Amino acid sequence: MLQFSSMLPPFDYFEHRRACQRKQTERTTRIASLPSAYLTPISPNDRFVLEKPIEDLVRDVHSGGLKPIDILQTYGKIAIRAHEKTNCLTEVMLPEAEEWAEHEVNLEGPLAGVPISLKDSIAVKDFDVSVGYSCNTGKPYAQDGTMVRILKDAGAIPYVKTNLPVTLLSFESTNDVWGRCTNPHNKKYSPGGSTGGEGALLAYGGGRIGIGSDVAGSVRAPAHFSGIYSLRCSTGRWPKMGMNTSMPGQEGIPSVFSPMARTLADLVYFSKSMISTKPWNYDHSVHPIEWREEQELDAKHMEKFRVGVLRTDGVIDPAPACARALEQVVAALRAEGHEVVDISPPSPYEALVIASTLLNSDGCKTFRSFFRTGEWDDPGAAQMSFYMKIPRPFKYIYYLWVKYVRRDDIWAGLLGNWHQKSAFEQWQWVAKREAYKARWHDWWQNEAKLDFILTPPNATPAVPHGGMKDAVSSCGYTFLFNLLDYTCGIIPVTHVDKALDQLPATFRFRDLNGVAQGAYKHYNADEMHGLPVAVQVVGQRLQEEKVLAIMTRIEEALDQHGGRYELLDIE
Repeated sequence: MLQFSSMLPPFDYFEHRRACQRKQTERTTRIASLPSAYLTPISPNDRFVLEKPIEDLVRDVHSGGLKPIDILQTYGKIAIRAHEKTNCLTEVMLPEAEEWAEHEVNLEGPLAGVPISLKDSIAVKDFDVSVGYSCNTGKPYAQDGTMVRILKDAGAIPYVKTNLPVTLLSFESTNDVWGRCTNPHNKKYSPGGSTGGEGALLAYGGGRIGIGSDVAGSVRAPAHFSGIYSLRCSTGRWPKMGMNTSMPGQEGIPSVFSPMARTLADLVYFSKSMISTKPWNYDHSVHPIEWREEQELDAKHMEKFRVGVLRTDGVIDPAPACARALEQVVAALRAEGHEVVDISPPSPYEALVIASTLLNSDGCKTFRSFFRTGEWDDPGAAQMSFYMKIPRPFKYIYYLWVKYVRRDDIWAGLLGNWHQKSAFEQWQWVAKREAYKARWHDWWQNEAKLDFILTPPNATPAVPHGGMKDAVSSCGYTFLFNLLDYTCGIIPVTHVDKALDQLPATFRFRDLNGVAQGAYKHYNADEMHGLPVAVQVVGQRLQEEKVLAIMTRIEEALDQHGGRYELLDIE
């Protein structure tokens, strides 16, 4: 007899609805049945735990001053509150986490007793890895994935998994299986994506460290939108096995898993601890590179940096709030005596064309193959699919109209290559990618001679829900460095201020290219008032130690000149 799970369209619609209802009911039931310790008001003992950085928590666990169960219950309690406000959680694993803390995790490790949240795409035994698709539900993994085995051996305790967008190709985080995740600063806005649930949870205070993935900005946009810290590691520095994805086999622009944290001190300690576990012994994709203390110390003690500032990617000028945050950091560094120069590197727009072409060279077929009939589609991913499906003769006519009638070379250049590629064409685009990376390397080493680069993380602060339909191509400031495979960190700097961040009187929306119009359609300083705004710190490939040390120097400079970012209070 044919099983519902194997039903063909359109009959799979009914199984889709059942699967979504089942998972949401399961989550609600799990939360309702939690022990009272997770559902009571915040106590003075909870406050004591919440104020400690993870390095202190580990020290207390090692000495016996704190029990892992007490730390777990404190952060589990706040995670449930964060979920009630933002819908940030998918799998609630707290009862199992208590068992793991007692019997599985290594309480002598560098992350002993520290709760860690995980993007939903990471595999944990006995739980689904839905990635927001209903077809992936009801299929719990029999074993922990490689990432989770490393974490448990280091002493960390996975306790929740977090929300993401169906397709994983969005700076929003919504799907039918789990619902919409909202920004803890303003529920009308996205927390970012595709690791948006992590952004919301950590910003609210429901955790101190988490892990996400990034193929076009997916740990950086949530840090910028939600007001936390993140590090986009270069490929091969962080484990990547033991997960599920929407685009298996996509290597034109490789995805990387990377750390996220509520504070910079926690991000540094977590990154250092993870490398200390020698993840290359678990995961063949990790380079056997120990933590390089000398890189960290050199950056910490360098007297004068030469800093390059990318004020625009030539596609979308940053909105006033993002330009102000960038200038705030520039002013603080200059006040500390560092040399800060504006830069004109090889065309970031060229990188956007190459990266977007490679990422979707399959014609958007792979991420679409997991959809069931009637399943909600991310509006940005839907736009990409729409343009991909237009017959090429008609698309060419549209391209000519955009380029020669609208005179929009930016949008036309993206449309002109937007079709499925053959293997022959794919290889040609990979060759373009490698040539572009070589030009950037030569420019940095021999012409610019920089210690690091500062850029906006995005042209605007958080987008409103549904905004990615228009802003789908507004990812150039992050996507550029996925193509280059450079190490990047995000530091929250300030908040949108309706008195300071209005568009100038000279601003003319109709003069913008099509990509910029999609972004600026949703920029409104009045409605965005209070949303976080960050900067992006960029090093070269495999410079994680250096970038983290530079981020620390920047935050110290902000302390002396204007003040560092204020985190959300834990309620």
